Amino acid sequence: MKVDDVLLERLEKLSMIKIDESKKESFKEELSGIIKYMDTLQEVDTSKINIEHSSATPMREDCVVASDVRDIVLNNAPNAQDGYFIVPKIIG
Repeated sequence: MKVDDVLLERLEKLSMIKIDESKKESFKEELSGIIKYMDTLQEVDTSKINIEHSSATPMREDCVVASDVRDIVLNNAPNAQDGYFIVPKIIG
């Protein structure tokens, strides 16, 4: 994929980054090279990779457990009441 002026302008708008006119050509070339490299990764045969045995983080059962973290945190707060932090009013 070749990065042209239209795509670069769209990327500038989406990222809210203004690229200096003098650097646009080198930026387009660099982005085109990155995209070309990513396209070569599409050619890698991953059909024999077993995802279940990858080094990803193992899943655990999602279960509810009792915790007193809220009480511990609120005990360290300068001012708390009924399970909430009490803070000074800042909007009049």
